[in-house]
Amino acid sequence: MDVLSSRVLLRPVDLAATQRFYREVLQLAVAREFGPAEQPGVVFFLGNGQLEVSGRRAPGTPSTLVLWMQVRDVRAELEQLSARGAKVLREACQEDWGLVEAWIEDPDGTRIVLVQVPADHPLRRDVRGPRK
Repeated sequence: MDVLSSRVLLRPVDLAATQRFYREVLQLAVAREFGPAEQPGVVFFLGNGQLEVSGRRAPGTPSTLVLWMQVRDVRAELEQLSARGAKVLREACQEDWGLVEAWIEDPDGTRIVLVQVPADHPLRRDVRGPRK
């Protein structure tokens, strides 16, 4: 398989409120908009990926998507997001596996995990050994 591009698709119950959250609260940059002007789909840049928020799902149908977003400073980001109205599900704390995580939720009930990789974490070290 030769994958040229990819993105995560989110089908919210309330399209406008969910798009507003990603645009205004998380302040993600827009890659493109498409479809009818009254209910456009929006594709946001999401680090080295993309998040498309388009279409709808039936009310009462829970979101099963969980977004994992690595940031430089979880506590600083959480403070800013909270001030812009993000719902905090769990404050930042260091997990047993060494990452610092906090959880927020979008208006549609999608959990977003904010992750900070500490400087001494194995994800930051090159464990391949010396080059030959």
